[in-house]
Amino acid sequence: MRTWGTLAATTLAGAVALLGTASPTTASATEGAAGPVIIAQYTFDAINPGGTIGDASGRGHTLTPFAIHGGKVKLSARDAGRAAAFPAKCTGRKCPHAVLQAPNAPELNPGAGPIRYGATVKLGKGQTGSGENILQKGYSAAGGQYKLQVDGRAGRPSCVLSDNVVRGIHVAQSDVSIADGGWHKLECRRAGATLTLLVDDAVHATSAIPAGLAISNTVPLSIGGKGGGNDNDQFHGTLDDVWIALG
Repeated sequence: MRTWGTLAATTLAGAVALLGTASPTTASATEGAAGPVIIAQYTFDAINPGGTIGDASGRGHTLTPFAIHGGKVKLSARDAGRAAAFPAKCTGRKCPHAVLQAPNAPELNPGAGPIRYGATVKLGKGQTGSGENILQKGYSAAGGQYKLQVDGRAGRPSCVLSDNVVRGIHVAQSDVSIADGGWHKLECRRAGATLTLLVDDAVHATSAIPAGLAISNTVPLSIGGKGGGNDNDQFHGTLDDVWIALG
């Protein structure tokens, strides 16, 4: 039987007391009045009572931590604010796992429209694994999905899309690794029939996708893994400035 638990409020609230507050940053997707509109943004600098994490976009997509086997998301200082560190690598059947999730909402499902999403990521060479999900909404089996991940020992990030009708997974994988212990900005862009991955503002992968590919599901938005269970593609590094934008 799988046991679920919510991270103790003291884990996150205590970090607030230790590290103070900072003003949210603005994600790169807010480029001009006619550009993409941010619909969810997480700087990890605003922690609500009870340990939930506020949505800096103002749209109310609050993150709640979920964990299994004692997993925790720990906040650490980064520049003038904070970042979220996820459970370390582990072998065995009862490894600590933890994710942050926001409930499903219509605007988190882009349909066939343009979408951008990304995060600032820190991952060491010894933190890579067979599957590590940074940001995910939906599953490939039904309803379609969009995802940002770092899979494989080489630590090369990739953007993933799948359709809500036609089975098939489309991947744009970077030609460079980010598993060097430094901070890297990752961004996925879907526009029409093209999926693009940017690493530190430079294009490092493109992939052709069906022009009509549509994503619409009822699954929560998940940060740091696809869920809180044992097989959750746990991310083992540190995240900051996670965001999603439409348009």
